[in-house]
Amino acid sequence: MKKENLQIVKSSGDKVDFSISKLRSSLYRSGADELTVDNIMNVIHEELYQGISTKEIYNRAYALLKKSKSIYASKYKLKKAIYELGPTGFPFENFIGALLEYSGYHVEVGKIMQGKCVSHEVDVIASKNGQHIVAECKFHSEKTTTCNVKIPLYINSRYRDIIDQYKNSTKCPNEGWVVTNTRFTVDALTYGKCSGLYLLSWDYPRDNGLKDRIDKLGLYPITVSTLLTKREKQFLLSREIVLCRQLLNDVFYLDHLGISETRKEKIQSEISMLCKPDNNEQY
Repeated sequence: MKKENLQIVKSSGDKVDFSISKLRSSLYRSGADELTVDNIMNVIHEELYQGISTKEIYNRAYALLKKSKSIYASKYKLKKAIYELGPTGFPFENFIGALLEYSGYHVEVGKIMQGKCVSHEVDVIASKNGQHIVAECKFHSEKTTTCNVKIPLYINSRYRDIIDQYKNSTKCPNEGWVVTNTRFTVDALTYGKCSGLYLLSWDYPRDNGLKDRIDKLGLYPITVSTLLTKREKQFLLSREIVLCRQLLNDVFYLDHLGISETRKEKIQSEISMLCKPDNNEQY
């Protein structure tokens, strides 16, 4: 199952060598069993050609997973589903807040905190067991956009201003976070480590990035659903429903959308399967 010197085109326009192992790994992340993964790999392998786009490969894999089992497709589209939280950054802020809240934190979203010099609107404030987090969320709708060093530099100055104001308080922040749905540049990661900021992106820290936390805890955004329409997802996001888990035991919003009982049962079944965490790990 080998095609020599096959290059594929990324969304940025860059050409890279096709990696069978990367595709196989992404299929396994969907929860698909080995036989399903092998069958899909065989189909895609036969359809590959020089210069094929990563988008075309993704769409084909997604369609095959959906045909096999819808929950596989839902998990496979996680990265795309995060982008679908846009175009504004507010649903992403709510999503990060919900991730922390369902991990046992007391959370506030979009609150004003007074710094020593000026006041600051903080995207997410979270606290648990003496841990006091102030987090800034940077949502990008373009896959090619990264967080460069200017972002943690700016956020660190705000974080330090807030600390100076609260330094004599028991609620003084002791962790400054920068969270993005894309990736950090090397300089941004270097500065974050040096300054003491905690950086969280799609795949950083390694094995504990956004994708890993979501999979481990079963905290998927509603945008992964293969059964809800785009209109229905936007309606839910506008009501600050960002996690599938928020619909697990509450059909109020599904009723409000006028979804039939048959569709409702299918959606609830999909959500139930998605909400099963891989293990009991917490943040």
